[in-house]
This record gives sequence, C-alpha cells and structure tokens, in this order.
Amino acid sequence: MTGFDLSAILTNSDYRAMLLHGIETTFAIYVGSWLLAMTLAILLLAFRMSPVRIGEPIVKAYISYHRNVPTLVQLMLWYFGIFTLLPQGLTNWLTDHNAEAIFAIIGLGLCQAAYFSEDLRSGLRSVSPGQMEAAKALGHGYISALRFVVMPQGVRNALPPLINHSVSLFKNSSLAIVVGASELTHAVKEIENLSFRTFEIYLVGTVLYLFFSLIIMGAGAYLSMRADPARRARA
Repeated sequence: MTGFDLSAILTNSDYRAMLLHGIETTFAIYVGSWLLAMTLAILLLAFRMSPVRIGEPIVKAYISYHRNVPTLVQLMLWYFGIFTLLPQGLTNWLTDHNAEAIFAIIGLGLCQAAYFSEDLRSGLRSVSPGQMEAAKALGHGYISALRFVVMPQGVRNALPPLINHSVSLFKNSSLAIVVGASELTHAVKEIENLSFRTFEIYLVGTVLYLFFSLIIMGAGAYLSMRADPARRARA
C-alpha cells in the first residue's frame, strides 16, 4: 500500500463505526475510572484526617504502592491475575458484561485515586489554619467549617493538579488495550491491521486523543476560572 490517502480511512463506514465504538468505550472507561478515583480519593483523605491512628500509615502504603508500580502492571494484575481467582459464576457474569472494560475501570480508578487524594490533601494543606479559626469564631462547628470554609478553598487550590491528572487519566485509558478492551487505541490497531494504512490511521488516532485532551483541559480551565473570584472578575 503506497501513497498517503486519509480518505481511505475517513470514507469507510466500517472504519468510522469502529472508531466511534472505540471513542465510546474510551469515555466509558475514563468517566467510570474518574468517578471511582475521585470517590475513593475523598474516602482516603477522610480516613487519613480521622483520629484513627492507623489511618495515615494505611493510606500512605496505598498511595506508595499505586504511585510506584506502573499502571500497566496494575491493569495486568487485575485482569490476568485477580480475575482468574474470582468464583466461576462471577467470572461468567463479568465476561458477559465486558469484563475487559470493567477491570480497566477498576485498575485505572484505584491507581488514580492515589494521585487525586494527594492533590486534595495538598489543596487543603495550602489553606491557612486561620480560616478554620475564623470560621469557628463565626459560630461554625468543625464539620460546618470544613464544608463551607476550608473545603471550597482547598478544592479550588487543588484544581490545577486535579485537571492535569484528569487529562493523564484520559490518556492512560489507552493502556486498556493490554487487557483487550475495545477502546480507541484498540480500534486504531484493528483498522491498521485491516487497511494497512498505518500512518493514516495512527494520525487519526493521534488527532482524536489530542482533540479530546484539549477539551478536557479547556473544561478544567473554565472550572478553575469559575472557582476563582479574582480570575472571574478579571474575565
């Protein structure tokens, strides 16, 4: 196959359908893993801030594991290791309900939770202790002060790293190809095998990843502006 011919990819209805399905699966993995990661990150942060003394070393161990073991290895451990140890009935159910995507969501979500938790913790630590004291002086209890005074400021301070890690999570969804999830990279690879248009299809895949990453970054920048009164006033 010689010559550059992008239309050979874009005008083929089968290839377009494969790309669309890959995009849908990519976003299903991304959204599912993001929600899992954020939920777990909040729980980890709450456990770490609790009076339970064993909470901090457990959370530190969790974060250390997920930050030092490659995400790819974690995905393979979940799908090729833990999946095989599950009861047969559960294994059959997962197989019938896209087990590859489910375990990609679990693996990516658990891994990303470590980063989100540290982002939130850094954001809270950047809030002056005087904010809590001022809130209590105005009649707020501890929980009320956290909810209405400290947390909004902490989350606002944590938005830049949270946005960066959210984009990284979207890009890392491509790692789900190693467990057979039919996401965008998998679709690109399949089309390359069928069409032999290697440069063209990888160019399309690159542009799609860039396009969606920029959208996520743009949405994050908008949220950062809306959360910062000073920036909102300048805008």
